Amino acid sequence: MSLAVAILNYNGADLLKRFLPSVLQHSNAATIYVIDNASTDHSKDLLEADFPTVKWIGLDQNYGYAEGYNMGITQIDETLICLLNSDVEVTANWTTQMVALFDAQPLAAMAQPKIKDLNNPDYFEYAGAAGGYLDLMGLPYCRGRVGKTCERDTGQYNDAVQVTWASGACLFVRKEAFTTLGGFDPSFFMHFEEIDLCLRAQGAGYQVWAVGTSEVLHLGGGSLAAESSRKLYYNIRNSLLTYTKNLTLLPLLWLYVVRAAFDTTLVLYFMIQLKFDHIRAIMRAYDDFSICFRKAIKARKHTLNPLRCFSVLVRF
Repeated sequence: MSLAVAILNYNGADLLKRFLPSVLQHSNAATIYVIDNASTDHSKDLLEADFPTVKWIGLDQNYGYAEGYNMGITQIDETLICLLNSDVEVTANWTTQMVALFDAQPLAAMAQPKIKDLNNPDYFEYAGAAGGYLDLMGLPYCRGRVGKTCERDTGQYNDAVQVTWASGACLFVRKEAFTTLGGFDPSFFMHFEEIDLCLRAQGAGYQVWAVGTSEVLHLGGGSLAAESSRKLYYNIRNSLLTYTKNLTLLPLLWLYVVRAAFDTTLVLYFMIQLKFDHIRAIMRAYDDFSICFRKAIKARKHTLNPLRCFSVLVRF
C-alpha cells in the first residue's frame, strides 16, 4: 500500500516552516504533498528553498478545506492518503499502525490516530482526541474529549476501534473509497465536512476507525478562532446539512426540533452577552440551510442513525 501525506495550505508559510520538519523526519515511507489554496505569502518559495522534496500542488483560488482537498487529491496517485493539518507535529512511527489498520481492515475508508495537545502533551486535543461520536442532540464529542473538557492521556484509548467520525486534523483516507463517495461536500467550505464524509462512508458500508497506538500533536486554531462568529456559522449550517443528508427519518426529525430549541437558547445567550455578530451568524446559518435544504434532501442515499444515548450537555 502506497502512502501520501497531503497538507492543505493557505498563507501558512510560518506553520509549514515549523511543522514540516517533523513530517519529513518521521514519514520516510510517504510522499509529502502541499496542496495550496492560492496563497499570497511566501509558501511556495519556502518549499522550494527549504523543503525541495515536498511536492507542490497549486490551486487557482482559495477553495477551503473541502474542495481544496477534493481538487488536490485528484493529483495524488497513492492508495492511502493522510490529510494532515499544517499545524500538526507527528511522532516516530506514526504511520506504521495506520497503514497496518488499512491492510487488516479492507472495509476501512477513514481513520485517525490519537490526537493530543501540542501545548499540553499529556492531554488529548479538542479536534478529534481519540475518535468521535454524535450525541442525542447531534453534537460531536470524542473519546478523550466531551464538550470543552479534554482528558489526560493515561493509555486508556490505546486501542483500535470503530467510531462514528474521524478528525479532519489528521484523517487517513483510502483513495478508492474517497473517490467512490465523491469526496468532501464542496458546499461545506470548512467545518463538519469530515463528519459528513464519515457518515456517508458508513451508510455505504465502509468503516471509520480510531487507532490509539499512533499519535500526533495538534496546535489547533489554525483556521478560525474557536469563538469566532464565522466558525459558529459554518458549524451550525454544515451540521444541519449533514443531518439532512445522512440520518434516517425519525432521528432527523428529532434533531430538527432539539437543535431549533438549542440554537434559540443560544441566541438568547448571545443577546445577554451583546454578541450580535454571533446572533447574525446563527440566523444566516439557518437561512442558508433553508436555501440548501432541497439539494441536501436529493443527496440522501444511504441513511443511518449514528446518535448515541448521551448528551454532552452533562459536562456543562
